[in-house]
Amino acid sequence: MREIEAKYQVRSGDGEALSAALKRAGVELGSPVHQDDQAYAPEAWAYGLSKVGVPFARLRTTQDGRHLFTVKTPVSNEMECSEAESIVADRQQMHEALVHMGFRPTVRIVKTRCSGTVGEWSVCVDEVESAGLFIEVEATVTDDRDGLAVQAELDAWVRALEVPVERTTDTYDSLVRAARA
Repeated sequence: MREIEAKYQVRSGDGEALSAALKRAGVELGSPVHQDDQAYAPEAWAYGLSKVGVPFARLRTTQDGRHLFTVKTPVSNEMECSEAESIVADRQQMHEALVHMGFRPTVRIVKTRCSGTVGEWSVCVDEVESAGLFIEVEATVTDDRDGLAVQAELDAWVRALEVPVERTTDTYDSLVRAARA
């Protein structure tokens, strides 16, 4: 499975305009969900190096106490990743296992997410502590579609919302790290 996404920072004060535009586009966002993510990178990788082809891990705890373990490997860019995900029973034990496998914790990402769908795409509006408000539009594919072509489709849809946004190709861990620097 590949996750292909386009991500945008929403200008301060434009959250209501975004909500109205999503509603006009037929996107019904669900209730806010709190997510506490710890990002992990291989010991040999450092910020500033390419992420393409490198596996990265994440441990997420949601407000209902569920723990999700995810591994993403960027394919052609950071917004196109092969992905595997599973629920884990014990976050601390999974953390220890990751460290034993040669991963190191990098950045903690805490956010509030509202999710919806448009067609086969998922839409997430995220308020990320230290980084701001973002919209992500994501396609999950199991075929060999060109990731850049899918990202262009996602971009066209977001631009059609006519809300002032700035596209970013950085992942949340990089955005939070830069905001805290």
